[in-house]
Amino acid sequence: MFTPNTCRSLSGRIGAMAVVCATAALGFAAMAVPALVHAQAWPNKPVKVVVNFPPGGAADQIARAITGPLQETLGQSVVVENKGGAGGNIGGESVARSAPDGYTLLMSSGGMVSVNPFIYPKMSFDPSKDLVPVAAAARVKVFLVTKPGKLPGDIKGFIDYLKANPGKLTYGSPGNGSSPHLAGEMFQSEAKVTAVHVPYRGAAPALVDLLAGQIDFVFDPGIAMQHVQAGRLTMLAVGSMTRSPLFPNVPTLNEAGLKGFDADTVFGFYAPAGTPQDIVSRLNTEINRIIATPAFKERMLALGGDPAPMSPAQFHDKAMEDAKRFGAIIQAKKIVGD
Repeated sequence: MFTPNTCRSLSGRIGAMAVVCATAALGFAAMAVPALVHAQAWPNKPVKVVVNFPPGGAADQIARAITGPLQETLGQSVVVENKGGAGGNIGGESVARSAPDGYTLLMSSGGMVSVNPFIYPKMSFDPSKDLVPVAAAARVKVFLVTKPGKLPGDIKGFIDYLKANPGKLTYGSPGNGSSPHLAGEMFQSEAKVTAVHVPYRGAAPALVDLLAGQIDFVFDPGIAMQHVQAGRLTMLAVGSMTRSPLFPNVPTLNEAGLKGFDADTVFGFYAPAGTPQDIVSRLNTEINRIIATPAFKERMLALGGDPAPMSPAQFHDKAMEDAKRFGAIIQAKKIVGD
């Protein structure tokens, strides 16, 4: 096999060899061109980010906080398209079936990989094989929130009320198997209480019904902060191991006696399997840069979340850890998807 080094060592020996080497050099150059052109060409058209939940929820807000700065650095429009339903599977499948060219991405909660395979045994795609992690964006806490007036305004009184009224209260979630739903199931199991779960197609519709008094409480993924601050809702506890800087006086459920309670979830970006590694690496670099900015940190604080910079490999490992944690409660409670 001829290589550039071979050609240099043979140059000047035989005239005909110069012709062979020149031909080989052209071949090597031709082989290098596609990779070079590919690296320089992307992106040369708009990039689409599919959010697999309805507008207004945590995934949607995180996506929009990132896509604006991202389109500036990429030099192309980055458009958001909401495709909710089936616990995020509709949007997830649409991305998994898209061309792996870097022009279609998914913004999802980590539940796409760590939860859905447990609750949808007949999924039409395998998220761990048909999607690749690109970049984590934010770790989002969940907050136990109620409407003031009807129920006790502290976590101990609330748990006592639930124990005295088993099955009489309702709680909403973005859907079966969502992290707020799993938080509710973990809460019932560890507090030894019962309540009726009401699944919605997204966190925003559940919040609307809580404000209207149609349901009694939610484990909110951060979108109710302004309503809590305005006094329209009451935050009883944080479903994480650490308190929220926005509400330093609100205890965690761990502090309230539910030892080790942690229902945090990580939201992030995925791409179709087969997406070139150089595109994944560039997106990871750019997204990590954006989430490190004060503007993004401020927006996440308003959601009750924190930036979560990770490499694609670290994002994958986090999903696998969550699969063990959430898989246990799913199997114990026999939770199935809609």
